[in-house]
Amino acid sequence: MSKRVMIAGTGSGCGKTTITCALLAALASSGKDVVSFKCGPDYIDPMFHEKATGVKARNLDIFLMGEGGVKDCLSRNARGRDVAVLEGVMGFYDGLGGGSVNSSNHISLLTGTPVVLIVNAKGAALSVCAAIKGFLEFEENNISGVILNDVSESAFDFYKKMIEERFDIGVLGFMPHIPEVKIESRHLGLVTAGEIADIKEKINVLEEYAKKCVDMERLLHIAGQAGALDCRHGFLHIVPVARGVKLYIALDEAFSFWYEDNSELLEALGAEVRFFSPLHDKGLPEDADGLVLPGGYPELYGQALENNSGMRDSLKHAIENGLPVYAECGGFVYMQRQLTDFMGRTHEMLGALPGNVKMTDRLQNFGYYRIEAQEENMLCGVGDGINAHFFRCSVSDSEGDRFIAVKHGGKSFSCIVAEGNVFAGYQHLHFLGNPDFAKKFIKTCSEYSDGRDGK
Repeated sequence: MSKRVMIAGTGSGCGKTTITCALLAALASSGKDVVSFKCGPDYIDPMFHEKATGVKARNLDIFLMGEGGVKDCLSRNARGRDVAVLEGVMGFYDGLGGGSVNSSNHISLLTGTPVVLIVNAKGAALSVCAAIKGFLEFEENNISGVILNDVSESAFDFYKKMIEERFDIGVLGFMPHIPEVKIESRHLGLVTAGEIADIKEKINVLEEYAKKCVDMERLLHIAGQAGALDCRHGFLHIVPVARGVKLYIALDEAFSFWYEDNSELLEALGAEVRFFSPLHDKGLPEDADGLVLPGGYPELYGQALENNSGMRDSLKHAIENGLPVYAECGGFVYMQRQLTDFMGRTHEMLGALPGNVKMTDRLQNFGYYRIEAQEENMLCGVGDGINAHFFRCSVSDSEGDRFIAVKHGGKSFSCIVAEGNVFAGYQHLHFLGNPDFAKKFIKTCSEYSDGRDGK
């Protein structure tokens, strides 16, 4: 197993994504074969990881993937690499409800991954030690080092001496305040990496600071202390349920929220995964046996999506003629009749579903839920379930009622349109959490292909 280390934080906004990208870029430019992972369901941070390394990043989420899925994904994608870097989610101990289950610490302990804790020291002196002491002693953990954020070069020795005199951990370095690498945010988090024209220049700046301000050899030494990872389940033993199914997945500026492991699982089950752009292509290829419309930001491209009438017509026609379609969040929005954006402008969407969508100024039904089928559908039978994540700032007057979503603590609501060849809703799914959903989708696509071809 390769070396691996988790870069975790004391809380959201402490600088862990910026520092993770800096370290990834420094490792990659030094010739290390590095792969990265993001703990939690976030789609955007992995895009920045990829810009730093040139390698697709993966997600590790115990709630969505299960403990076995997390270990499988990490083992499979880190095998043969020089080093794997995991970025934590939220604060180090933040998990489901008020506990640490599904937290960065949970993933670290599950996988035997040592941790370097990012601590923002702005506006504090000795209190930094109090914060570190709390994280070291709060629960069992693998914290092996600290990197300080928002610290000047002149002040670093002061902090380093103060911390290392009190604790048996190393201070690997620091990151100063770097205003030129600031990334803007919007309603669902950071803007995506592909939207930033000078992203490579920003990454280069971060790389140079990492090389100058962080002891990279010490980081690799800590990564070398990772424990063996036992992985004997699931994905690696999945066999195809069909052959040659041509599955088209939307991928462009408007639709980019999709887990890489979902594509690979669908391929392992027999799909030939291909990508297309609802924004830029003229229409869906005629050989499509199945369709995936992922989440993203269709609300930012409403007019362009409306203007591409050829694509809209071809997708609606294919769906109405039985093409199996799986849609998540933004893809679900695109399937509906109209979308009213943040400016109050209304745009025509596919019209494959009868709903009208309006953007809202706050998150709706946000968080982790267990979804359970109330009726048999394309992906599962009555009573079958899978864990899901909901993350959206819009509402539809036709959100579906074929599933019940139940949150930790008891909150529930009806969701998802699951009728005939359509499975569409605001859910985000990681199919490693229940591969049977993916198997049934590929079987449905294969049956559609056979029927269309008269087999």
